Order: sequence, then C-alpha cells, then structure tokens
Amino acid sequence: MTLSISKDTRLCMSLSGRPGNFGTRFQNYLYQELQLDYLYKAFTTTDLPAAIGGIRALGVRGCAVSMPFKEACIEHLDALHESAATLQSVNTIVADDGHLTGYNTDYSAVVRLLKQHGVPEDSRYALRGSGGMAKAVACALRDSGFSDGCIVARNEPAGRALAAQCGVGWCETLDDQPAQLLVNVTPLGMRGADAEQLAFDERAVAAAHWVFDVVAVPVETPLIRLARALGKPVITGAEVIVLQAVEQFVLYTGVRSDAELIERAARFALTE
Repeated sequence: MTLSISKDTRLCMSLSGRPGNFGTRFQNYLYQELQLDYLYKAFTTTDLPAAIGGIRALGVRGCAVSMPFKEACIEHLDALHESAATLQSVNTIVADDGHLTGYNTDYSAVVRLLKQHGVPEDSRYALRGSGGMAKAVACALRDSGFSDGCIVARNEPAGRALAAQCGVGWCETLDDQPAQLLVNVTPLGMRGADAEQLAFDERAVAAAHWVFDVVAVPVETPLIRLARALGKPVITGAEVIVLQAVEQFVLYTGVRSDAELIERAARFALTE
C-alpha cells in the first residue's frame, strides 16, 4: 500500500500505552481507497500533556485514545461531546483550528453489538475492569436495559464508583452466583505479558450463556477460544474495534464509506 504525502496531508494518530497496528492499517487503507489526503500513525507517550499539546500545536486532525489515557486526557481538552461527557471517558479527539473536542465511539459500538447479537436484557452480567473502556461498556449495558450485574475489579474505589454509576454491585473476584454474560474489559488476553491470561476461569465460562471480550488483538483471545470450545456464543473485540473505528473515520474526514469497503479494510487491518 503506497500513500502520497505532501505538505497538505492531514495527520491523524492514536495514543495508547500499548500501540497496535489495527488503527494504522484500517484508517490508511480507507484513506488510500477513497483517495483522501490523510495519514495515520500510532504513538505512545510518557508525557500526556505534551502529546496533547502537540495535537493542538501541529494541527493534527484527530487522535484515537486507548488505555491508559481515556480518562487522563480529559483535563487537557477544550470540550467534551455528550458521548464522552456522560461517561467521563474519551476514545477520540477531534481538532478544529486548535480547539480539541473529546468523543466516545466505544459506547455506541457496544450498544449496537449487544442488539445485533440478541443478548437478552435480563441476563445477569459480570464485567471485569474499571477503566475508561469499562465505563463505556458498563454504561452501554445499563442503557441497553441490563440491570442485574456485577463489576469485578481489583481497584475497589474505581470498581465501586462504576458499579454505583450503573446501579449494580461490585466484587473483587467473581462470586459464586453464575453470570449469564461475561465481559472482559481488561488487558488480559492481549498480546504481550498478558497473552495467555484468562479473564474468567473455565467454571465461570462453562456456566455462562454469552462471552464478550473487548480485547481486539488477537481476535482469538484465550477467553474467546475457551468460550468457542465450550459452545458459547461470543462477541469479540474485533467487532468493537471496527465499529468504533468507522465512527472515528467519519469524525476525522466527514466521509462515511460503504459496508463492503469497510469489511475489506477491517479484514486487511486484522491480518498482520
């Protein structure tokens, strides 16, 4: 894939503690296919204020935000769209003449997937995690009608705060009461040090009716592989990352692509 870069090329980027290739491959594929003069590059940082200052100062058009920056970036922005203000979590920054607005496209992606997969609203869920992405998923569950659940989090203050926000309970470890829907919103199963870690043990997965792992790379995490082996319906992080990335693309460019091109871009981005 060859991109033509000039002084007029608009830069988009991502900030993540553990950068991956999905966003770079997905966005640049669409830019090329649609002949848009944009370039996308993934970054990490140990100086978040300076990194966001660079977005403002250098005219970067947009920035995807991943763990662990989704909440920490808020104080450095000028405004929050309703999607981010409600959650107090940002996964997308859009710059307009140096004015930075935070959005959250994770939430809408999760709402859509729960509906598409037909997960019953009366399912009791256990959600593991308490960070910015966990907020998006937990609030999506709440607003989709899921009212019986538990936030499983080692960080007790954050876990209890999220549980209170969604009107459910908190526990440090999954209790003995089975959950019909298991949701992992931690790095467990992600490539790297946590690659072989299960977010929930086999007993919990065997008792569940649905398994949802937000980790996108690899698509087949240990949790998803176990769930498939036990015959459980799954929702993968790859599904989430594609839907939220499409909305980011629209925010950056103002262009909404057709489904066939998006499918090709996703297939390219997920095949490294």
